Order: sequence, then C-alpha cells, then structure tokens
Amino acid sequence: MTTFALIGAGPGLGAAVARRFGRHGFDIALISRSQQHLDALAAQLGEDGITARGFAADVLAPDALNAALDAATSTLGPIEVVQYSPVPHKDFMKPVLDTSAADLQGPLAFSVGGPVTAVRNVLPGMRELGRGTLLFVNGGSAVQPHTQRAGTSIAFAAESAYARLLHDQLAPDNIHVAQLIIPGAITPGDARKDPDTLAGLLWDIHRERTGFRHFAEPLDA
Repeated sequence: MTTFALIGAGPGLGAAVARRFGRHGFDIALISRSQQHLDALAAQLGEDGITARGFAADVLAPDALNAALDAATSTLGPIEVVQYSPVPHKDFMKPVLDTSAADLQGPLAFSVGGPVTAVRNVLPGMRELGRGTLLFVNGGSAVQPHTQRAGTSIAFAAESAYARLLHDQLAPDNIHVAQLIIPGAITPGDARKDPDTLAGLLWDIHRERTGFRHFAEPLDA
C-alpha cells in the first residue's frame, strides 16, 4: 500500500484525518516537531489497526523536512498523498501596521518554504506511481485577509497561489492539488467544523478529485 504523509500531525484534525485515510488502507507518516507526541499518536492509531509512524521535523528546517519525508518513504512505502496543515505560530499574527519586513520571514518560510520543500521531495515518487494528491489546509485569512493577522494573511495568500499553480500544472500528470479553507476555529461537535467531519471532507476531496478550492463553511457564516 502507499503512504499518506501528514505534515502538521496533531491530536485534533490531524488525528482525525490520519484515522480516515488509515481506515481506507493507507499507511500513515506523521510529521511534526515533537517525536514524543508523534509516537503517542502513532500508538493510538495502532490501537485502531492503522499502521502509523512518526518522523520529527520542523517545517522551517528544509533539511529536516526532507529527511523526514525520505525516512517515511523508506519505512512505509511511496507517498501518494500529502496534507500540509501545520498550525501557524502565534507570533505570525501581528496587526498589519505593527508588522515589519522581518516579521514576514517566518510566516513565508512556514507557509511557502515548507510546502515547496515537501512538494519537491514527493513529486518524483508520485510521478513514478502515476498518481498523487496534495492537500493544503488553510484558515479563512488565505482568501479574506485580516488586519490583525498580517503574517498569516500574507503567507497563506502566497501558499494559495503556489497551490493553485501546482493544481494547473500537475493535473495532466494525474496529481490532484486542492485547498481546503476552514474559516474560524476547528470545533468538536460543530456540524461543519468537527475534526471528523473535516476529515471526511478531505477524504472526499482526495477521492473525487474535482476543483481546487473547497470551503468547510461559507466565509460569511
């Protein structure tokens, strides 16, 4: 079987998506900064009969991210699906008039440098498989900038542009690129933004392979 690589593995949405893809037969590569947390999540998934392994890396460190993805491929098998959804740092969310050029370096490295590193790593393998899916998960500021969250607004917009370019370029190679916009907070029990509901939506986006941008709920909801 092939591998689903989750970049930004956590106990909420990440765990729900890992379970959803794992139940459909994917082996799961969990990637985030803490090996301890990754091992705990992998053990929980294992109790559900899902093969999962953790590979620690910070998306701000390209060499570490490449090493994690290489290790995932060597350990679990070729990566068919990647989800890029790490949680942005709080200091990326300064008001626009308090944001300097230096303040944008971190958000852009996080939301553009990380995805570019990941895509360039997995793309040869997807082309060899003859198929693949790249899933980008962003907040509402990716399409509706927020004056109090300048760093993520600017960086998410750049990430969106990169993902859209990939969508157009890679479609002939049977590699589907899509973005899910989640306005506001992920909320357990919410009809649209519960982690399990969002996991189902991401699975459907992967399976149906139609369109680029999808919304968990309307931006004005």
